[in-house]
Amino acid sequence: MTEAQPPESPADAAGEEPELPPHQIEPARSSRSKCRTCKRKIEKGELRIGVLLEGPYGTGYLWHHLKCAARRRFEDVEEAYRAEAWAAGVKPPPLAELEKLRDKAQQEREAKKELPHAERAPSGRSKCKHCGETIAKDGWRVVLGRTVEFYGQARTGPINVHATCVGAALREPDCATEAEDFEVALRANSSDLSSRDVEDVLREVGALEE
Repeated sequence: MTEAQPPESPADAAGEEPELPPHQIEPARSSRSKCRTCKRKIEKGELRIGVLLEGPYGTGYLWHHLKCAARRRFEDVEEAYRAEAWAAGVKPPPLAELEKLRDKAQQEREAKKELPHAERAPSGRSKCKHCGETIAKDGWRVVLGRTVEFYGQARTGPINVHATCVGAALREPDCATEAEDFEVALRANSSDLSSRDVEDVLREVGALEE
């Protein structure tokens, strides 16, 4: 189950399974393992952290990119650094660098708005995911949820649409935002807008077919 088996010891030769440390930081020995956080391949030579798992089929490591773990599993990173869980010659980055990644990821999660919500388009470069036309700078856009397949798993991602395209976008089969509670959710999730702005958006959206 694990690629991080230590060299054979006398105990191994006697048939006893070696005891693995709770965490292991090392350069990936091949490109076969996948990061359990981002689901992407860990390239050979990239620093990875293994988190020991004791399951019904044996004991082994679940691997993560070290930087991915810093963003999502910092307590494991801290424990690994505290135990200096790497072999001689391995030089992981200073913990302070990984703390910055943790803090940035936390700020991004806190700043992430719930769906659906309305906002002014910050530029004229974004396009409506329904009609494909550009959303004018400072024009109203509504951010809806769309179901996407990601490595075999269904996830909800944000899409930008014109306020006038909301009704049609909600009827698309992969739309994850429900028409029934749209207005209530939009008001609750757009609290940074004034009540007048929210009413302007809803007027552009128009009546929805449920």
